[in-house]
Amino acid sequence: MLYALITALVLGVWKISSIGLFKAGDDVGYWLGVSGGVMMLFIFLYPLRKHIRFFHRLGQMKGWLVVHMALGIGGPLLILAHSTFHIGSLNAAVALYSMLIVAGSGIVGRFVYVRITRGVQGEKDQLRMWRDRAGWDKGDMRSLFKLVPSLETRLVEFESFALTEDPGWHGVVSRLFVLPWAEWRVYRTCLAEMDAPMRALAEKNQWHAYDRVRRNRNARVLVRKDMDAVLRVAQVSAYERLFALWHVAHIPFVYLLIISAIVHVIAVHAY
Repeated sequence: MLYALITALVLGVWKISSIGLFKAGDDVGYWLGVSGGVMMLFIFLYPLRKHIRFFHRLGQMKGWLVVHMALGIGGPLLILAHSTFHIGSLNAAVALYSMLIVAGSGIVGRFVYVRITRGVQGEKDQLRMWRDRAGWDKGDMRSLFKLVPSLETRLVEFESFALTEDPGWHGVVSRLFVLPWAEWRVYRTCLAEMDAPMRALAEKNQWHAYDRVRRNRNARVLVRKDMDAVLRVAQVSAYERLFALWHVAHIPFVYLLIISAIVHVIAVHAY
């Protein structure tokens, strides 16, 4: 939804810019640039709140992050409107593309950060809690295992495959892109193996159509949630490595953006 919203906003700004209501050098275009630039400056309040002790008492980090994200989207949109999607100089091009890279990588960084907040141990604890609630030892899941004996084997094999350690970048790529595909294949196999026993049980107990649909859905949810929890455990270490790499790529472009923006502002007012 966030990506769809950003895409819609960019298309809206492009449409407004293409009408020709303003140009980058007139009053409207100028103040759009100033407003966007000020919003981009306010973005740096978030790292100040994060790293400088004086700011630690000023609200919760979650609220600051929301404001940081809003400014990181709103500022570039105003700058795009200011530019009317045209580049007039090399410096303007460097500033614009640096800004787009910083904004885009910030959105990607937030996506990655959400997936590492609990850490590996936290995700393992969540998996264990889920299995306790689902009843791996006794309860709904154990009843399902008795009905479909191969199901437990499939889930245990998937967990063993997913959590096999691979410290290299090959393992990162595999866990992020190959493992979800493997999860889907195993899940489809589980559904196929559950179909006949569930139908036989429905006929034996003379379930009504509504009960049959509800019980089938509940069984599918149990299997899928268990596999999703295993997938999160497997992927969190990969996302942690990506987040470290993200910092390496994100920060230099932030400095490049600051320098090029300063040069751009000086050039505009000097000439």
